[in-house]
Amino acid sequence: MRPLIHSLCCALLLSACVSAASTADNADSGTGKAIYGWVEPITIGTQALPLLAKLDTGATTSSLSAEAISEFERDKDDHWVRFTVRDHKNRPVVFEAPLVRHVRIRRHGSTPQRRPVVKLGMCVGTVYRERQFTLTDREGFVYPVLVGRNYLEGRILVDSARKKTTQPHCTHPRPQHDSAEETAEDLEEE
Repeated sequence: MRPLIHSLCCALLLSACVSAASTADNADSGTGKAIYGWVEPITIGTQALPLLAKLDTGATTSSLSAEAISEFERDKDDHWVRFTVRDHKNRPVVFEAPLVRHVRIRRHGSTPQRRPVVKLGMCVGTVYRERQFTLTDREGFVYPVLVGRNYLEGRILVDSARKKTTQPHCTHPRPQHDSAEETAEDLEEE
């Protein structure tokens, strides 16, 4: 009887430890930053469109796969971009956002591309931020969203040994003004 009670107590203690570890799994108490894997589910835009994203500490600016990208004037001198994003079932979802700037992206072995940049809200785990995204057709890439340092810095650490560690569950998204981003035309590496 005594070994059975001892085994049950050990199992209960182990279960409590595993539960506590999984709760703290996505937080680094030393820095207060969230820790997520290199691939995570996210939601983007006011539509909270669910997509899969690669968290890339090597990319300066976040990037979103978009089709039918067209710039237009909403009012005089008010430049906007209309673009289509495909959801996980390949259904088109149309977005419109103010044009923030243009950026020239240089990919290895090719000439620089000029891409529009828009500001969108995105949720990764519990972190909601509004950040700039370059728009390009990422059809040849595995993930439709690339989350760059402009989103990660100061809030998220990336564990390259893990993926899909969380689900997006941000509450009350609101405009964020916690850091300035580039406003001039830049040349970035992809």
